[in-house]
Amino acid sequence: MKRQRLANIKALPEGEAVKFQFQRDGISQEGFALSIGDQIVAYENRCRHLPLSLDYGDGRFFTRDGAHLICQSHGALYEPLTGLCVRGPCVGASLRPLKVEFAKGALWLVP
Repeated sequence: MKRQRLANIKALPEGEAVKFQFQRDGISQEGFALSIGDQIVAYENRCRHLPLSLDYGDGRFFTRDGAHLICQSHGALYEPLTGLCVRGPCVGASLRPLKVEFAKGALWLVP
């Protein structure tokens, strides 16, 4: 995986997620980044229960109250900052984190 520009920093409002595509071993993957407080985290867009995206393709990752990330397919709840599943069939498993950094006014995926 090579360094890849994901989004302008201004495109990450608090409590919202930005989806992006990235390459791993020549295969296109989907990920998402979100801003929580003063931190930005990124994960692969794949539930730990079944190999499905968390959203229905609409970019909605948060529960209605904004406290957790939710798998739209079966309701598993994940802590936004850690990716840990706290409710649902994959309790104890974690979303796969992606390393990101800020540079030149943008968010970058780094190997």
